[in-house]
Parts: sequence; C-alpha cells; structure tokens
Amino acid sequence: MGIGGCIILIAVGAILTFATDWHMNGVNLDLVGIIFMAAGLIGLVTFSGIARRRRVVVPPTRVVEEERHTPRDGYSDGYGA
Repeated sequence: MGIGGCIILIAVGAILTFATDWHMNGVNLDLVGIIFMAAGLIGLVTFSGIARRRRVVVPPTRVVEEERHTPRDGYSDGYGA
C-alpha cells in the first residue's frame, strides 16, 4: 500500500467517524472509522520509513585510469623511423 492508499484509508475513516450519523445493527461505524484511520497512520509511518531507507545516498567512487607507459623506440608504433 502506498502513500495514496494510506491517505484514502485515513479519509474514509474520518468520514465514517465524524461525518456520518448512520446506525447499523451489529456494526459500530465510529469504531470502524477509527480502525481505518489507525491502519492508515500505521501504513503511512511504515511506508515513509521504508522510503527513507531507500534514499540512502552513497558517495560516488573515484575512478582512476592508469596510463600505460611504453618505451618508444620508433618501431613499436608501426612507423619506421
């Protein structure tokens, strides 16, 4: 579940808890809304912790190229002197 799913859970939970006055037999919508909000908050905290761990920046490594030094005698490069 991503950040969007967590925010949707929090919003649906808040709507069920604070904005409705429905009464259903055997279901407490206020409690269901609080459970949705708690699940959304737990998911948001977990997702942000995982995302923060993924953003660890590794300093770039320095690449050193070695130059080959070969003696030049005039004949090794293919051109006669």
